[in-house]
Amino acid sequence: MIIRIGLIVALVAALAVGVLNFVEVKKKIETLITERNDWHGKYDAKLAELNTTRETLAKTEADLKQTKETLEATQTQRDKAVAEAAAQSKRAGELAEKLAKTTAERDEARQELAAYRATGRTPEQVLTLDRLLKEAQEAVEVANAEKRILQRELDKKSAELAKILEPDYKVRLPANLKGRVLAVDPKWEFVVLDIGENQNALVDGELLVNRNGKLVAKVRIQSVQKDRCIANIVPGWKLGEVIEGDLAIPAYPQS
Repeated sequence: MIIRIGLIVALVAALAVGVLNFVEVKKKIETLITERNDWHGKYDAKLAELNTTRETLAKTEADLKQTKETLEATQTQRDKAVAEAAAQSKRAGELAEKLAKTTAERDEARQELAAYRATGRTPEQVLTLDRLLKEAQEAVEVANAEKRILQRELDKKSAELAKILEPDYKVRLPANLKGRVLAVDPKWEFVVLDIGENQNALVDGELLVNRNGKLVAKVRIQSVQKDRCIANIVPGWKLGEVIEGDLAIPAYPQS
């Protein structure tokens, strides 16, 4: 009997413990369900917020792309407008320059016309006088050229005659004659100068070659061409090496 009572008590105790465990487990399950529901609610809210953010970002990117395209189009239009404005400004400047030139030519033509009218001559007479004046100017230029040629020949003949009459005569060169050394032959001791008949250089004329005001050598002209001459270095007068670019002036200038 006692055993049976013990078994009953144990069974009742076990049932009580089971009921208590069930109640605790139920509470935990209900807590977990509540937490799960809260988590799902927060998850759904975050997901909705994320989707909204994505949509906003997509819209912002689309707006940014459109803004960029609009900006590029505006930049292109601005560059085109600036180029057109520069072209128009250049054109306006050219037109203004042409207008000023045309106005000056018109004023000059008016002055010339007034001068023609003041002479009391007809246009045909003025043209004839202008032609005769040009012909006279051309004749004077030809005469001056011939005079220069004759003067060079006279200088050469005078120098030749002076050398015959005076063995120690020194050929005189124009005082303003200046030449530059174009080339040097150190082996044969001669130089090429950039002066010739056109500058009144004469055979046997002597020049002093200097560099920066310092005497380098004396040379004597051996042959003369139109704008060139060849000169030998005078023995005993070589004080240094002659180089291209050295200056040469008359040793015996004309008075």
